[in-house]
Amino acid sequence: MSTSSHKSLDEVHSSVNTSGKGGFRKLLAFIGPAYMISVGYMDPGNWATDIEGGSKYGYSLIWVLVMSNLIALLLQSHCVRLGVVAGRDLAQASKDHYSKFVNYFLYVLAEIAIAACDLAEVVGMAIGIHLLFPSISILMGVCITVLDSFVLLFLLNAGIKKLEAFIISLVAIIGVSFFIQLMIAEPDVVEISKGLIPGFANENALYIAIGIIGATVMPHNLYLHSSLVQTRQFERSPKEIRKAIRFNIIDSAVALNLALFVNAAILIIAATTFFNTGVEVKEIQDAHRMMAPMLGSTLAPLLFAVALIAAGQSSTITGTLAGQVIMEGYLNLRLQPWIRRLLTRLIAIVPAFLTIYFFGEEKTGDLLVASQVILSLQLGFAIIPLIHFVSNKKRMGEFVIPMWQKIASWISVTVIVFLNCQMLVNKVTDWLASSDYPVLLWVTVIPFMILCLGILLFIVFEPLFKKAKHEVSTQFHGELQKITFEKQRPYSSIAVTVDFSTSDNKAINKALQLGGKEAHYILIHILESTNAVMYGEDTNDYERSEDSKNLLAYKDQLSEQGYKCEFKLGFGNPKSVIPTLVTNCDLLVMGTHGHTRFKDLLFGTTVEGVRHKISIPLVLV
Repeated sequence: MSTSSHKSLDEVHSSVNTSGKGGFRKLLAFIGPAYMISVGYMDPGNWATDIEGGSKYGYSLIWVLVMSNLIALLLQSHCVRLGVVAGRDLAQASKDHYSKFVNYFLYVLAEIAIAACDLAEVVGMAIGIHLLFPSISILMGVCITVLDSFVLLFLLNAGIKKLEAFIISLVAIIGVSFFIQLMIAEPDVVEISKGLIPGFANENALYIAIGIIGATVMPHNLYLHSSLVQTRQFERSPKEIRKAIRFNIIDSAVALNLALFVNAAILIIAATTFFNTGVEVKEIQDAHRMMAPMLGSTLAPLLFAVALIAAGQSSTITGTLAGQVIMEGYLNLRLQPWIRRLLTRLIAIVPAFLTIYFFGEEKTGDLLVASQVILSLQLGFAIIPLIHFVSNKKRMGEFVIPMWQKIASWISVTVIVFLNCQMLVNKVTDWLASSDYPVLLWVTVIPFMILCLGILLFIVFEPLFKKAKHEVSTQFHGELQKITFEKQRPYSSIAVTVDFSTSDNKAINKALQLGGKEAHYILIHILESTNAVMYGEDTNDYERSEDSKNLLAYKDQLSEQGYKCEFKLGFGNPKSVIPTLVTNCDLLVMGTHGHTRFKDLLFGTTVEGVRHKISIPLVLV
């Protein structure tokens, strides 16, 4: 199976140069990717599980948070190793290794995880907006969250470091907010320490614990982190690779421990405020409403709402990037960023809107917790391939993970999968006992569960029975290939796109330099008007007449200089039409289109659409 040729998050790949820096300055150059990841560990879904866990079971589930954080640190270090050493993100590595069927299955599960994560962020931000502005309902807040879809597009255009700085500032807001709230709540340190003893009060506590694990060790973060570490450019020597791994792991340790502090703070505040007073709270908005009278401070609920919006906004940005990594890695499919963002957001908005519309705002807590349980169920399908990849000596070379990390990783995934299976068996047993249509469950839910278990067992044991179809080189750009020198031949037919702007001069002259007077030149212009789209070749308006005259003028000028030339007029979308007009050409030369920044976001670039549809060389002038 061939390796995909594109780089992970191509637009920011190796965009941060860390060379020439030493000591602390070099460490600072690597700081950033883990903070992008850490926001996923403190998103609104975490809030829901932590609040419900704290209000129902006091401090008794703190050990789940600590265990989850240790597992997260271990797994994120594997992502660092995969991205830095192999130069592949987890989705790309899976595509290289597994068959099409397994890859499509893993892709679908990963997209479900992204949708579940975005669902939590949509609901969380909507609640945060409602808490700050009571006149705006949660349902209206859900609709408003569509607008934040474009924040990522502008930030990513400004560069990965600026995006990371924005995320870090939001993380700082969340951290400071909860530190102040902890000071106001004044929890009992002795009681908190008792929560480090493992155990479950009942089956529902297990369900909440699964939600906490899913909210803390998030599957899409594994895909994203293995991609983000590749934004750093460094020398590909063993010494510098080790430094890159070490600095990225330091970045992860600091960022994820900050996330642990936030999660623990939410659970501790919920336990101190509600469990100790005998009040059970499931909804985030109820926790906000009851904070002021119980803590005797109006500042706490205000900080709570501000932090909630910051958590939702930061998480939604990283969720979108993770979606891009997963789609490009598994399918080698690139969508316009704004299309990808809106698609992800709409998938999340629909279930959130319908749940709130039909069942009321009081069901948002259940929705948030359920979304985190879905994330946890998907974890095994992301963690197991990751462990296999970083344990593979052929793939990782001298940077393969040590034996103690292999053992710890397999223990971690075993615990997660076991808890998930136990929770699933409990839930399905309850459904079968209480459902009016048990046969429907037997023919739908049970077969799907069996299929999932079969795939899970397959990816666990597959490396034991056969070698991977393709092993990725330990070199960053793959093994250096010997150049096969071909006999040079001149271009006989060169197409040039023109739009009658100042860029035409450069494009035409570049084509003439490449082809000389022996080549045949084809000038191409595309009419994009409504008439052209509707009527195609039958278009007969002033614009067609004017453009034909311009093309003829270009042709005459070239003919006077002794060049063989013709022109073609196309109709409709240039991204689709240009490839059909150059099928018999040897080379395509395109000038710049004149769009910058904002127009690129709206309209995209023609060259991006064209280059994937042609089989001849493309020269961009």
